[in-house]
Amino acid sequence: MRRYWYRRILILIVVFCITVGGGYYLIDSKKQMFGQEVSAGTSAETMVIPGGMPIGIYLETEGVMVLGTDEITGIDGLKHEPSAHKVKAGDYITGINHRKVKDKSQLIEAVNMLKNTEVILDIHRKDEDIEVKTQAVQFDAGGYKLGIWVRDNAQGLGTVTFLDADSRFGALGHGIHDIDTNELLSISGGTLYTTSIKDIQKGEDGMPGGMEGIIIYNNYNILGSITRNTEAGIFGSIDRIDALFSDQTPVSIARKEEIKEGPATIRCAVEGKVREYEVEIIGVDHHTAEVNKGIILKVTDKRLLEVTGGIVQGMSGSPILQDGKLIGAVTHVFVNNPQKGYGIFIENMLEQ
Repeated sequence: MRRYWYRRILILIVVFCITVGGGYYLIDSKKQMFGQEVSAGTSAETMVIPGGMPIGIYLETEGVMVLGTDEITGIDGLKHEPSAHKVKAGDYITGINHRKVKDKSQLIEAVNMLKNTEVILDIHRKDEDIEVKTQAVQFDAGGYKLGIWVRDNAQGLGTVTFLDADSRFGALGHGIHDIDTNELLSISGGTLYTTSIKDIQKGEDGMPGGMEGIIIYNNYNILGSITRNTEAGIFGSIDRIDALFSDQTPVSIARKEEIKEGPATIRCAVEGKVREYEVEIIGVDHHTAEVNKGIILKVTDKRLLEVTGGIVQGMSGSPILQDGKLIGAVTHVFVNNPQKGYGIFIENMLEQ
């Protein structure tokens, strides 16, 4: 009896192992098949979620940007311009006497702590790092100045273009340049904020309109981070996707060769919520010298023309769709005709 009992136990153990092992193999096989199906499906074409929502933008520069130089009246009563012809507009001051500076307040603090007039500035100019010697000018009993105008951040309003499968976004379709030097801002990082449209100035011939938004720069309104500022737009990642993208239906992107002259739509929220408005593609330039001016479009939607007069500042980044595919984003308005503007190919944005 005992021998049969042991044999039954042994048979049960073998059956259990075969069942569990076979089941695990079947599940693992199914997983591999599912993975192959997903890979095959996603590699065929790129899918993104189109935007159209307004965003608040805050950029921090890589160091402190030089705007220009100026004269200083010293404690001796004489005029001095110590930094003229030494630093240039568009330079970035990243250190003073080999002490790193990240923003304007740190630069001012470092200057206030000077013990003598000789100063070495660490400068990032174009694509190289150099040292520049200058002289600080004493203007009162305990203070020095370098005679340099600087700026250390930028903020504004724009429109998000797309979100990809890795929660990365693209916006604007063009880079953010300094208003005084027109140089593309070199950034250390930035933050994306929620915003709402407060007012719209309607565009007229010779005078582009604009969108005014309310941006409250606090932690509660942060949507994500900005990591790149390029001629093709700003890019980064979204942390609070649901707070920005109420509609998360993905669409395919179109190659440049698929874009044709004719009807299309743009997505924007000039009336408080994202809507699609009719436009017409009137030109496609595959060989444009400027990365963000490959598409020429004209606003034909009567409602949008009534509200904005056409394309206005703040609409940069508005997605352009044709035949159900994302083909690009609005980037510029014709100054003399706000009904017309330029757009960037979505391929150019995705390359960034």
